Parts: sequence; structure tokens; C-alpha cells
Amino acid sequence: MNWMDRLTERAELMGRMLDTIGAMNKIPASIQANMEMRSAALRCVSCRETEACRKWLENHQGGADGPLDKCPNADLFKQWLDN
Repeated sequence: MNWMDRLTERAELMGRMLDTIGAMNKIPASIQANMEMRSAALRCVSCRETEACRKWLENHQGGADGPLDKCPNADLFKQWLDN
């Protein structure tokens, strides 16, 4: 998989994760949040738990209270949920 395909795949997974846990609409509108989102995207691209993420998303199509524990962005996503 080339870099652009990987980036596209991971962006899709991250978006699905945010939708699944209900955090997509809770991302703060701030310069800090924009920087956090860029860092989150880089962590996602570097993550080695893609299959676990994909399976978790398949098993939580109806939603979830929080992200996959192995997610490198779990703490950030939980923070956004708490806002």
C-alpha cells in the first residue's frame, strides 16, 4: 500500500471511530484542537493496530461509549467526549 492509500484508509478509520463514539461533533473549534487533530492523524497513520481497529468498528456499528483501548488517540478522543 502506498503512502496516499494508507493516509486515505486511516482517515476513513479515524472518521468512523469519531462517529462511532459520538465525538465527531464534540471536537472543539480552536487552534489547539486543529493542532491536536493533525497530531491525531499522524498517530493514526503510524498505528499498527489497523486490523483491531477495523474489527472493533465492525463490532460497534451501533455506537460505543468510548474508543478502542489500543487506539493511540483514545485519550484525546475521550477528552473530546468529556467536553
